[in-house]
Amino acid sequence: MSSPAQEPEDAASAPLTPPPPSASDLLGSALGNAARRAGLDPSRQAHTGHVVWAAMGGWRGVLESVLPGLAFVILFTTTADLTLSLALSVGAAAVFTIVRLVQRSPASAALGGLIATGAAAALALWTGRGQDNFVPGLITNAAYGTAFLISALVGWSLIGLAVGFLMNESTHWRSDPRKRRVFFWLAIAWAALFYLRLAVQLPFYFAGDVTTLGTLKLVMGLPLFAPLVAVTWLAVRAVYPRHHDASAASEA
Repeated sequence: MSSPAQEPEDAASAPLTPPPPSASDLLGSALGNAARRAGLDPSRQAHTGHVVWAAMGGWRGVLESVLPGLAFVILFTTTADLTLSLALSVGAAAVFTIVRLVQRSPASAALGGLIATGAAAALALWTGRGQDNFVPGLITNAAYGTAFLISALVGWSLIGLAVGFLMNESTHWRSDPRKRRVFFWLAIAWAALFYLRLAVQLPFYFAGDVTTLGTLKLVMGLPLFAPLVAVTWLAVRAVYPRHHDASAASEA
């Protein structure tokens, strides 16, 4: 049995238990890992074009994103057969997922697309209205837009949380006025993209114009996503020194 005099010494020598991660750390980790899987890691050297292409998933990602929706729009416009149009759309998404599984390549994006396509199709079949095939997408835009907007307004930009994790500085970026300003406006830009989609597409949803709604969804998808990814990448790299620049500075 240790004496009372030894107990303070034992307590002082015992390793300190690290504090539990904060909510901002957990959120930053989740966002950062998602960005890394998408090829958006500013800690690595990469050409902007390569980064944007990786974020879109390459040719396979583009096809997985576009073809199910395009098949639905074309078939519904030409036949007005809701069941057949939805079946072809879900079938295309299923084929992409099966191909990824057979090739043992990452199937999370394709599987997510299949689930989203299937849920949208189920809703449209249940209501019997073709425009309801786009309800999940409209809800997603509203949710993402609101999340980005709120995060910017409260000073905890989702972009900043993700970048802080990827650059191993946690939330220290909040003490840098320049980084806070950049991450604020990037979050606002992403919120604006999602709200713009809503503002343009909702009138056609309420009007029941399925063809125009589906076309707008495709046009306002990757063609707007890709440029904003490029702007985000360039803005983030502008507030962090490149590795070779830092090395040159230390050698000088």
